[in-house]
Amino acid sequence: MSVNIAAIQSAVQEAGAFVRPLFQELGKVIVGQTYLTERLVMGLLANGHVLLEGVPGLAKTLAVKTLAQCLQVKFSRLQFTPDMLPADVIGTQIYNPHTGTFSTRKGPIFAHLVLADEINRAPAKVQSALLEAMQERQVTIGDQSFRLEEPFLVLATQNPIEQEGTYPLPEAQVDRFMMKLRIGYPSRAEERQILDLMARTSGLPQVRPVVEPEQILRAREVLNDIYVDDKVKDYIVDVVCATRNPEEYKIPVREYIQLGASPRATISLTLAAKAHAFLRGRGYVTPQDVKTVGMDVLRHRVMITYEAEAEEKTPETIIQKIFDELPVP
Repeated sequence: MSVNIAAIQSAVQEAGAFVRPLFQELGKVIVGQTYLTERLVMGLLANGHVLLEGVPGLAKTLAVKTLAQCLQVKFSRLQFTPDMLPADVIGTQIYNPHTGTFSTRKGPIFAHLVLADEINRAPAKVQSALLEAMQERQVTIGDQSFRLEEPFLVLATQNPIEQEGTYPLPEAQVDRFMMKLRIGYPSRAEERQILDLMARTSGLPQVRPVVEPEQILRAREVLNDIYVDDKVKDYIVDVVCATRNPEEYKIPVREYIQLGASPRATISLTLAAKAHAFLRGRGYVTPQDVKTVGMDVLRHRVMITYEAEAEEKTPETIIQKIFDELPVP
């Protein structure tokens, strides 16, 4: 097995040669926010959509735009509003009176990186228009289905402060996001750096493209080969099952959980852990990889009860309790 892991390790380091230049370019524009930029790249590698939550002004949109500029891919930005229609996202059929036929006009969803800005401002019918694209990587307009080009990634932002004109995302859509990131404020030193870098009316930092789409697709193939030991696989399954039946693992949080994580969480947790190992140049996954990405993968998949809310408990505190008490292999 050691020979195989050595070969995988070599393939990971070769396929991941673009990682350092990519983070260097992102660092020209995004100060601090290592957690944010790293998770965005992990989503890209693991072929998983990412939901970013944070108050306005924390560079969520800027980070996604900068990532697209570094990748030499087609980028599309959708500003979600309450009066939006599904056709504004996926496209529509237009009737030509001269020929008596319909032609298809593709919407902004036909891009490699799609930024869904303030996704919780659009009504349910617009949210549902994204479901097929996010899961099946295809879009149906009229009676025709169109495949979306790879790599395809939806990166959505939302404001955690409930305001007028926001809609809660449907559970089916939330579950399609591999990770949900909570973005916090920068430190004082980082804030000072941001001032030096950004407090000007023009001449803002520019990035150059350093990664081609083929390199991302190649990295995804290598990611599939990253070794996950049976004990680590069992640990991943135990973590997810503990969100559904914590009493089986003697973790006293049963009365706080309304709904546990779905099997999609198991898949996402494995892929995210592999992506975390890939970024560190490793050809194998450790339990620490699972613990590091676990909160991002699970926080939006565990629904809490009224009792939990009354006791001011959050999905994060319950998930942390599970990670703290579950034996690590």
